[in-house]
Amino acid sequence: MKIQATLIAAFAALALAPGAWAQASPQAQPPASQKSDSQADAYFYFAQGHLEEMQYELTNNADLAAESIDSYKKALDIDPDSAVIKERLAEIYAKSQRIRDAILQAQEALKIDPNNVDAHRLLARIYVRSLGDLEAGDVQQETLGKAVEQFQAILKLDPRDTYSSLWLARLYRFENKHEEAEQVLRSVVKQEPDNEAALEQLSQLLIDESRSQEAVELLAPAASDSGSPDLCDLLGDAYSQLKNWAKAEDAYRKAVEGDPDDPGHRHGLAQALIEQDKYAAALVQFQKLSELEPGNWENQLRASELERRLGEFDQAEASLARARQIAPDNLEVLYNQALLDQDEGRFDEGIKLLTDAIAGMKNQPSRNGTALGILYEQLGHIYRDQGNYSAALEAFQEMAKANPDSAKRAEMLTIDTYRESHDLDRAIAEAKKAHEADPKSEDATVTLALLYGEKSDPADGIRLLEGLLSGTDADAEIYLDIAQIEARGKKYADAERAATKAEQLAHGPEEQQSAWTMLGGIYQVQKKYDEAERQFRRALQANPNNAEVLNNFGYMLADRGVRLQEATSMIEQALKEQPSNGAYLDSLGWAYYKQNKLGEAEQYLRKAVEREGRDPTILSHLADVYLRLGQNEQAAAFFERSLAEWQKVLPADYEPDKANEVEAQLKNLKRRLAQKSSPDTAKPQ
Repeated sequence: MKIQATLIAAFAALALAPGAWAQASPQAQPPASQKSDSQADAYFYFAQGHLEEMQYELTNNADLAAESIDSYKKALDIDPDSAVIKERLAEIYAKSQRIRDAILQAQEALKIDPNNVDAHRLLARIYVRSLGDLEAGDVQQETLGKAVEQFQAILKLDPRDTYSSLWLARLYRFENKHEEAEQVLRSVVKQEPDNEAALEQLSQLLIDESRSQEAVELLAPAASDSGSPDLCDLLGDAYSQLKNWAKAEDAYRKAVEGDPDDPGHRHGLAQALIEQDKYAAALVQFQKLSELEPGNWENQLRASELERRLGEFDQAEASLARARQIAPDNLEVLYNQALLDQDEGRFDEGIKLLTDAIAGMKNQPSRNGTALGILYEQLGHIYRDQGNYSAALEAFQEMAKANPDSAKRAEMLTIDTYRESHDLDRAIAEAKKAHEADPKSEDATVTLALLYGEKSDPADGIRLLEGLLSGTDADAEIYLDIAQIEARGKKYADAERAATKAEQLAHGPEEQQSAWTMLGGIYQVQKKYDEAERQFRRALQANPNNAEVLNNFGYMLADRGVRLQEATSMIEQALKEQPSNGAYLDSLGWAYYKQNKLGEAEQYLRKAVEREGRDPTILSHLADVYLRLGQNEQAAAFFERSLAEWQKVLPADYEPDKANEVEAQLKNLKRRLAQKSSPDTAKPQ
């Protein structure tokens, strides 16, 4: 006891010497001549309470908290007007979770000394902690307002209190007072340009308000100087909002380098890579994320999606299996399994998977109409790929019923299914209904116009599209549609003019690429190969991974039998972007055929036929391969299928020269087969 008393006396002498006491609580300071033993007792109990408070912090022993409270109360009984004692008593109340008592004591301290910063800070902390525990909206708003008042009071007394400034800014944002929050944060950044917490808050506020360029200007120098992973990550967010994906990638990559184990940085980097079509690099990030977050099924799912896009179907299957282990009943996982089945041509498996899921969802008491609509849509796509158009149409009708919000999309899918099944009259009839129901709908108007173009009579389609022209830059897309209709009607000069007009009005690389791609195709069909190549190269310069252009350019070279290695490389690159595209598979097979690599040619053309079994050109390409291989019966079978399909194509797709060539080849081949099997052709004796 003697040792403890000595420690307390020493603590009192150091922590609350008479000068300090007088400074802290001028109202409680008696004249020097009147100092008494009672004031010494107050010092003693105060010091003892503080020592017990510190011991409580170290041990979390509730008895010590109670002893500290008792000591402070004894000090307060002796000196009831001491703001310092009231503030410390409030503090130990707060630490021991006696919140109401803490608030009352802090308020009492402020009545005695309104400038007691510590009491304001204590109240502010209490109100902030209470926010997360409150459920009633009105009560929460009241508590939020009280916290704001305390932080405002603190900053009046101590304008350089950064901690309070940052909290005040957060609370202003909760109150949607963004201007006030920004003002506070800019003040902190002005005082402390390297304050990362203030920079983070301010830049996040700017990003949330879509003021991304301001965020970039704020963050770029700070991220460069400090190399802070969090600042680099926010810089990546700002660049992402600006769709400057290359710079976003750089920023996120620096964040990952600075803190490789933070999943958030890698998620941002992966998304920036995907937006640039850098699928292989994005896959690496999701593989690392799967290690960092082993229980996160979404990382496995995203990895599977990328592997599917890269044509790595076995790996995609394995990643999906891992996602399914973590989330066995997840509809998104199931949906992606159906997509994988579709890409691999496993139509029956995909159909069973989706129909079972739909049946299960229909039996649920509260079914999700949006999810059900998505499943029906995918089911329709698989049926269509399978060539079962009636089942596809039924699925799209059910999609519209399941999710009325998707009714218009279901309607467009129905129209496109009729078109793909070569029932152009039904497609036009459905499109007319959609247009009459909503004459101001640009989508409905364009759909109907393009269908008119499919009939090789573009006048009605052009008339509809011209009605959409506004005389502004927004007309670029309409002129591209006009060019497409003119080209389908073989009015190539008019098509060139419309596509050139679209190029002139184009805003940004994306619209320009579309115009150059269209012009390249128009020149290609006219056999203006140099001009076509020039347009294709312009498009590839803007986007080297443009799969459509890579395929069209590569096929143009392969079909002419020139620069075959270059053609093959371009088509292979297109297939990396879209591994299951039947047209691209056909192009690669044809490029190999032109190089007399008949084994590779057969392999890819067979895959193309599996995907596009009704395309007469693809069928005749495979027939040509079998003809060169000497498999004449196989060749004749595919020539017959090609000729039959030429009779069914849409009017705008019919190419009489190619159809006549297939017919001539088939007749000649049948004659040779007949001669070979005829007894009259037997060898002479």
